[in-house]
Amino acid sequence: MNSYQGKTFNVVTYGCQMNVHESEKIRGVLSSLGMQEIEDIESADVVVFNTCCIREGAEDRAYNNVMALRPIKEKNPSKIIILCGCMPQQPKGKYKLKERLPFVDIIIGTHNVNQLDQYLLKYAMTKEHIYDIIEKPIGSLDNNNCVRDDKINAYVNIIYGCNKFCTYCIVPYVRGREKSRTPQDIYREVKDLVQNQGYKYITLLGQNVNSYGKDLKEKMSFSELLTYLCQIEGDFKIKFMTSHPMDLGDDLIKVMKQESKVAKALHLPVQSGSSHILEKMNRHYDIKHYMSIIKKLKRAIPNISLSTDIIVGFPGESEKDFNLTLKLLKKVKYDQVFAFMYSKRTGTPAATFDNQIDEKEKNIRLNKLLRLQKLIQKDQIKKYFNKTYDCLIRHINGIAVGITDGGKDIYIPNYKYVNQNYFAKVKVEDIRNHKLSGVIK
Repeated sequence: MNSYQGKTFNVVTYGCQMNVHESEKIRGVLSSLGMQEIEDIESADVVVFNTCCIREGAEDRAYNNVMALRPIKEKNPSKIIILCGCMPQQPKGKYKLKERLPFVDIIIGTHNVNQLDQYLLKYAMTKEHIYDIIEKPIGSLDNNNCVRDDKINAYVNIIYGCNKFCTYCIVPYVRGREKSRTPQDIYREVKDLVQNQGYKYITLLGQNVNSYGKDLKEKMSFSELLTYLCQIEGDFKIKFMTSHPMDLGDDLIKVMKQESKVAKALHLPVQSGSSHILEKMNRHYDIKHYMSIIKKLKRAIPNISLSTDIIVGFPGESEKDFNLTLKLLKKVKYDQVFAFMYSKRTGTPAATFDNQIDEKEKNIRLNKLLRLQKLIQKDQIKKYFNKTYDCLIRHINGIAVGITDGGKDIYIPNYKYVNQNYFAKVKVEDIRNHKLSGVIK
């Protein structure tokens, strides 16, 4: 029996869905040592901070929360604090964190978090602090038994890393170059999740899922992977994120339209409505190209739910550039927008650009954009009336609810249900107070 048998742990996660899923894997690693998860971070024997560095705010939150444990660590030296993920993987990240957080016991990056159990066992023997950041991945976490957060939706990695090198983005520097999992491995994992564990949604993850398969010996495109996974028997749907507009072709739109198991929802980050800014961002497309994709998607899949990411206040963004972004929102009418102020990331080209926008102006622009999007969403509710959607039927507060592919709730007040968690067609028949209600067809 190892020294961690019966100990408790808590995992704190920052950042994107990739990090959320990585934390599920970390929880699996810790559980394999015989440890039990608890919610109280102060009482836990082992605390793991799985960090993000995509924006300064995420780093600051992580740093402040780790610092809050310092007095607890001083009172209880046997408490083990671990910092892993993107923050330590940044250029010189290990040295900066080692200096600022000397009471943290283990600091590792993105490429060796799958070795966490070994680092813990080593620490138990030596009681010496471990600082180990490596430049290339060792092994994989894909085969461990995840302790998943959700019983309905399961995340599945299909590709790691990114080759795009957008000028604002730190991801290629902390996650490395693109590396695809084999389609056979992905198929086996999805089949097990659907047929043995009962998951209804499978969300395929990658920094750029559209680049899937380009590095494999036996090439397989992302659209071909979707078709392959749709052969799995069961009542489930496939979602995916994130898509890069430059690599989204007609083949993917065709698969989304034809395959009933592929959700009619797409997250397609535009980042800016200005082609001039997109060029400075090194996004590899212009607004004309982006809008051509949007038009094809809406023509092929009229009920598609669209969401996007937008960066406000990128270096050199003029008032004209910003207004072009507002104009884009009015044209596309996204169901959801994730907007952020530009955050300078050391080591990226944009951090050295001239004409950095001051924080006050970035904040003004962000609030203006969010106000516009709120108005658009209020108006968009009308589009659901008298239309039918393929929904997952669930019970919320004793009422049957159909959840669309885009995450919209349709209440079904008069439905006499027996079970839940199955897919059915739901027609919207009423809209009141921005809430949808309908009937199962």
